[in-house]
Amino acid sequence: MPANIKALKFVGSSLEDLRDFPEEVRRVAGFELRAIQHGLEARDWKEMKSVGSGVKEIRIHVLGEWRVLYVAKKEEAVYVLHVFQKKGRKTNKTDIALARRRLKQIGGAI
Repeated sequence: MPANIKALKFVGSSLEDLRDFPEEVRRVAGFELRAIQHGLEARDWKEMKSVGSGVKEIRIHVLGEWRVLYVAKKEEAVYVLHVFQKKGRKTNKTDIALARRRLKQIGGAI
């Protein structure tokens, strides 16, 4: 992999969960993650301080609301912590808790 492109690492079941997304949503998620690997920002994102320092959320508005929580501040890789379909206005506490546990797994600060 070229030096300027970060590896993409999926934590826990995030890759399997992403594979369960509808194809159109997977395509958008892949495009956004590729941009992040190249050091760019996703088109629609926000910081997720409720999960931990450096965690960001890609917001996908295709066939509903979908989220990809990741951390890219580590030098070696972009870590995908959690992916899910958002059902309500606020992010579910169980989704935040799961992403926090996975952030701890990779040695991230909360």
